[in-house]
Amino acid sequence: MRRQVLQNHGAEIENEGVRDKLNLERMLDSDYKKERLKQIRCFVLDMDGTIYLGDKLFDFTPDFLDTVKSCGKDFIFFTNNSSKNAKAYLEKLKKMGIFVSADKMLISNHVIIKHIKENYPGKSAYVVGTPLLEEDFRLSGIRLAKEDADLVVLGFDTTLTYEKLVMACNLVRSGKPLLGVNPDFNCPVENGFIPDCGSMAALIRASTGVTPEFFGKPSRHTLDYILEKTDCKEEEVAVVGDRIYTDIALAYQTKATSILVLTGECSMEDISKNAAKPCLVCGSLAEITRLLLEIKNEK
Repeated sequence: MRRQVLQNHGAEIENEGVRDKLNLERMLDSDYKKERLKQIRCFVLDMDGTIYLGDKLFDFTPDFLDTVKSCGKDFIFFTNNSSKNAKAYLEKLKKMGIFVSADKMLISNHVIIKHIKENYPGKSAYVVGTPLLEEDFRLSGIRLAKEDADLVVLGFDTTLTYEKLVMACNLVRSGKPLLGVNPDFNCPVENGFIPDCGSMAALIRASTGVTPEFFGKPSRHTLDYILEKTDCKEEEVAVVGDRIYTDIALAYQTKATSILVLTGECSMEDISKNAAKPCLVCGSLAEITRLLLEIKNEK
């Protein structure tokens, strides 16, 4: 009996390996990629590791954006990086020669602010974040507070101090809800990675035992926000990014298409290590550009 169970288990593992291989072949198949791309109305583009790295724009990014428009499709940017706000990102893009309107720049800050205004009306927040994140909260009408705050909001705080952590942990221990802007453990930079909001949340969890609810990618809050802003159906959206547990997981088990690009954090080896799988894998935005042009020329 035990031998039969082991044989069955071995067969399951072998079948799973075959399925993974077939799925990987499909993710890389050009014809399959083009069929998925034909139904896309809007590309939701990650930023760090996808269109640029650090302060360096990838050479292929402008061609991709121009090709999307020439094919009658649209794009928006969405970043989980809550250390800045949309205005700062628009300025950064402008310096790189990318000029887009404010409605093209979405950020995880917007998602959590919308949720707080709808679900905690009139409540104040202690924001563990940069001055730019705090500015977004002020402009939205959410009152910032400290010892008497109703909520604790944790962002990617590049101005983090020990005093901020103590205040946040004390509030959480007193029963105040803990909300996280984005779950990223690391932020890619030109010379490697730096700790992001998810790593800071792990520190607070170690001290208090409380894990925040996150609102950036891959939360359903973010996908719903994107669909509302783009006026698209799930199947008309392609989420493009370099990170599996945020960008790819956002579209996983939905009708949206996820496209993993290999210009940032993840490599091909990382696909098998994650439960969330991309629909498509492309070397960079340059490959998507080529595929879109092939689709256009086939008409």
